Amino acid sequence: MAVAKSRKSRARRGMRRAHSALSAPALSVDAATGETHRRHHVSPDGYYKGRQVVVRKPVVEEESGEE
Repeated sequence: MAVAKSRKSRARRGMRRAHSALSAPALSVDAATGETHRRHHVSPDGYYKGRQVVVRKPVVEEESGEE
């Protein structure tokens, strides 16, 4: 089994981890709504490439009978 002969310094460890940073997700602006969304994903309003592909039903709140 491979075992390190000597300890790696903080500088060498930092060099190895230099490329491990997380990048920000690629964002795009929808042509129809002007909404910002992730690339190749449907926007929260249901638009993709300027067309509405998901239609949400309106939420109806029921009145409670408690008084």
